[in-house]
Amino acid sequence: MRHSTGAPCPPSSLGSRDINIVLFTAQINHGQRPPALDDAFELKVTFCVRGVTSPLLSNIYLNEVDRMLERAKAVTRHGKYTALEYARFADDLVILVDAYRRHDWLVPAVNKRLREELAKLEVEVNEEKTRFVDLTKDECFGFLGFDFRRVKSLNGTWRAQFTPKLKKRTALLRKLADVFQHSHSQPVARVVERINPIVRGWVNYFAIGHSGRCFSSVRDWVEMKMRRHLLRNQQRRGFGWHRRRRAWLYGTLGLFGDYRVRYYAAPTGGSAR
Repeated sequence: MRHSTGAPCPPSSLGSRDINIVLFTAQINHGQRPPALDDAFELKVTFCVRGVTSPLLSNIYLNEVDRMLERAKAVTRHGKYTALEYARFADDLVILVDAYRRHDWLVPAVNKRLREELAKLEVEVNEEKTRFVDLTKDECFGFLGFDFRRVKSLNGTWRAQFTPKLKKRTALLRKLADVFQHSHSQPVARVVERINPIVRGWVNYFAIGHSGRCFSSVRDWVEMKMRRHLLRNQQRRGFGWHRRRRAWLYGTLGLFGDYRVRYYAAPTGGSAR
């Protein structure tokens, strides 16, 4: 109802309404006719998987799953050692179970309990993306763009190693190659201005864990393409390895060169699967 701009909306016009938040709904059901002022109606709030607020809503909606897993951790704890650990980001979840044989029963038990909790929330499990991985058999799993595996350190203890996925690096190089391909006639300063934000964002995301070898490969590739672009503009062949030093590319041209990896101490000792 249209009201005067000088008068507030009367409280009597605000009837009771049922609001349901439905997760992962792809469509909104519209009524056949506009509701009358005294009609009760049901409002469905929907969002798509790739929406801006999807991670936030997923985190809120799946809080009960976190509480269930926290209780499972407390029940299966042996002193200062935990037999179960988990990590969740939005609707992506990884559960780790200690590899000691006395904990073999935890794998099917946690799987069953998790599915029961998700069924209460009316959330379906994506079976195509659900995997059971045994790290003691040199298997690995992916989570948030990283590959996780178990390796033996120099002092002989087992530790976790996580590196950027190969397909993530391939996607980055393809994107940069497209920029170089469409910048043949552009000055080198313009090319640097376009590729620096792309490389900086990718490196800052993956600058943890054990990304050093991957970063070296990306840096060498970008440097090679930049040298080739410089000589192509001068109608020369090759890459000019002896003409310009690496310091000139990063100092004078301003090419992004902060490929440092931030190392964090990871717990060692037991193994997981």
